[in-house]
Amino acid sequence: MSEFSAASDAIVRFATEADVPTILALVHQLAAYEKASSSVLATEESLLKTLSFAGSTSPGYARTLLVFPPNSEECAGLALFFHNYSTWRAAPGIYLEDLFVRPAYRGRGYGKRLLGELARETKRVGGGRLEWSVLKWNEPSLKFYEGLGAQRLDEWVGMRVDDLGEDGVKNVGDGSKGKGALEGLGRWGKGVEWR
Repeated sequence: MSEFSAASDAIVRFATEADVPTILALVHQLAAYEKASSSVLATEESLLKTLSFAGSTSPGYARTLLVFPPNSEECAGLALFFHNYSTWRAAPGIYLEDLFVRPAYRGRGYGKRLLGELARETKRVGGGRLEWSVLKWNEPSLKFYEGLGAQRLDEWVGMRVDDLGEDGVKNVGDGSKGKGALEGLGRWGKGVEWR
């Protein structure tokens, strides 16, 4: 079977709550590949609380696409993503947090198929771009993405604050105690008077 026919015959669908054990297993496999197994804090419970699922009213913050080979119930890989926004384009977009295809299923076009589905989803929401980050040492992935037309953003430097405990908030914010401006107002700050 050619790469094209394998990927085109594959089943790609949004994850349901029943898929959480599979998602967690794939996250652990990705972390092992990236030599970061000890960094995984996700649990089935935390994924259930934070992901959106097909057929669920769960608000979640991210969605997951799963790919299955033809005539198989074993998941070959995932694409976990969330919506972002470009002020310059005044348009939504999609940020791909994780793309992972199990080693036994690589070279069959499943990664390309997942990216194609994300590109379609980006266009469906009126999006301006699909973006993601790649570890600098991950040369096979960099070559794969560049082969699809993706461009390296060498002029950008990733930034992150991991610890937002009391000291983390103090270091990032103004250090004041008490409620923040959006605290208690829901996910999108409903009730805030925007001026």
